[in-house]
Amino acid sequence: MERPDNRSYKLRGARATPAQEAAYVELWDRYGIVPNDILNLTEFFPTSKRIIMEIGTGMGEATAQIVKEDPETGFIAVEVHKPGIGALMNMASKNESENLRIIEEDAHLVLQHWIPDTSIDAIHLYFPDPWPKNPHKKRRIVQNPFLELIAPKLKEGGYIHIATDWFEYGTWIQGVFANSTLFTGGVIERPVFRPISKFEGQGIRKGHVVTDFRYFKN
Repeated sequence: MERPDNRSYKLRGARATPAQEAAYVELWDRYGIVPNDILNLTEFFPTSKRIIMEIGTGMGEATAQIVKEDPETGFIAVEVHKPGIGALMNMASKNESENLRIIEEDAHLVLQHWIPDTSIDAIHLYFPDPWPKNPHKKRRIVQNPFLELIAPKLKEGGYIHIATDWFEYGTWIQGVFANSTLFTGGVIERPVFRPISKFEGQGIRKGHVVTDFRYFKN
């Protein structure tokens, strides 16, 4: 019997462009990580003042801009969509960014098996799939087990920053964190460092209201 598909993301159907394919092949050795044991993150970012994990980078334009504007921070990007990975590596290379590493894998597996405890200063989770249909809400990444998974990985004073343009998901996020003793926080103004991606811009033009949340580890 096949295992049920409980992924918290959808594998997009779009095929990679030739430029994305080329970037994936040519730049993987520069930016890619294939973990086989607990990672020593300071080996990848020996001079970085802090390390941030971004879960789900989409097509990478916002991530590439954040990485470029904050060269003193090391960024671990976790993404499963090859075209998005290729696009992100291409932009990072053009920006001459060396403070980025990418893992092509489900974030749950990465956190469970390869990220050491108290090694991450912050987690960025921007526009996770809202899974709007009631039967699919169990697939939303923001659930109590996810909070229990990320809390040990964050350093003292670490936080998770979430952004969504789906109002009902925002209410869901607040409810999940309100019922947890692991984090404290809530709604914040959009930080100036978080650029408006093409995806976010499309939602805004449709009348979607974007909400940012920041929750600190207790």
